[in-house]
Amino acid sequence: MSPRRLLVPGLLLLASACATTPKPQATAATAIAATPDAGTQDTAAKKAAPQDATKATLAPPSADAASVAQRGELTTAESSYKTQTERRPKDDAAWTNLGITQERLGKNDEAERSYRQALELAPAQQTAWDNLTRLQCRTGKASQAESSLRELLEAKPDALAPRIALVQALLCQKKLDAATLQAKRVLKAEERNVRAMQLLSQVYYRERKYELARMVLENARTIAPNEAATHNALGLVLLALGSKPTALESFKKASELKPDFAEARNNLGALLNEAQDHAAAALELQAAVQAAPDFVSARLNLGNAWRGQGDFARALAEYQQVLRLAPALPDTWFNLAILHLDAEPKELDTLERLQSCLSFFEQYRARGGRDERVDDYVKDARKGIEKEERRREREKREQLRKAQQAEPPASGESPTSGRVAEEKK
Repeated sequence: MSPRRLLVPGLLLLASACATTPKPQATAATAIAATPDAGTQDTAAKKAAPQDATKATLAPPSADAASVAQRGELTTAESSYKTQTERRPKDDAAWTNLGITQERLGKNDEAERSYRQALELAPAQQTAWDNLTRLQCRTGKASQAESSLRELLEAKPDALAPRIALVQALLCQKKLDAATLQAKRVLKAEERNVRAMQLLSQVYYRERKYELARMVLENARTIAPNEAATHNALGLVLLALGSKPTALESFKKASELKPDFAEARNNLGALLNEAQDHAAAALELQAAVQAAPDFVSARLNLGNAWRGQGDFARALAEYQQVLRLAPALPDTWFNLAILHLDAEPKELDTLERLQSCLSFFEQYRARGGRDERVDDYVKDARKGIEKEERRREREKREQLRKAQQAEPPASGESPTSGRVAEEKK
């Protein structure tokens, strides 16, 4: 039997970028903005919208903390960045990097405070604006972000960094016309603004204007060839245009430019899963999860990669992590059901496994899951249960027969007396 197809998470266009050391003017963020993790599809083309994750690339004296963050030692990195902010309280980049590390540790409230402190020190720092807005989108505060940004822009209409953040907040709410208007306002003021191009391309992507999105991204790539977010977004567009091999190369390029770019690694891993190269997919997705521990899509894809390799325990562990992070997501329950339907781990009782499968499908439907294959899969699970019950019944009868044959004869009767009497008759 060919492997049953799992449900896979949609591609995301969220991003965060590590701040650089302070400069007179803020550097452009290397990120694509989009809605937070929302919904999933069962096609590779919708498996991974690009999203830029933290890459610690700080210049001295922040290099030590950056290298620690890159190794995934987040608690140590947080302590190091806190020390930097204590020693240099006006270092806006240190505050941004502290926020990024705190966000990756799941300390969202603390991360927001750190981002706001960075912006108080450097109101034009694009990286802090991007990360703050992305966090607000991810935590359901996109509308609040939009309101505060519009209020700020009324007072400072020429401020580009918060206007770019506004585009991100509007995209998060799927207000595409408004996002287009604001992105074009940025480009009118600064026609080579790569960040605005990245965001505008995302609007075109969502409007299914794929060729237009591709053109904008290729222009952005010409201006700044080493922007990882541009390559990642271009991969998504190429995927929509049916150019999967080229899309794969774009995701690879993005991952090479930013090794802890969680969304690019997730996108690449998703495509490798689809190509049945589960071992390579697992490597990419493990890197994504290390960079962003609460990245639901990457964990779900990683669970799929482990399942593809027949590693029941690891697949189960990842799916359980997704349940902890996003308990209302239906697709996790679907994938758990398929895992229990197809896998046959020695350590798990067959009946218990198949009954769990049925329970997971019930949970999937209770949460709004509507995949048409479920009815057939439920039938398969019930047939498996019936088959196992019949096997156990046969085994029980066989054991009983053997036990009866092994019973000693009644008192006073020789072991062969009954058989001899039978023969004489």
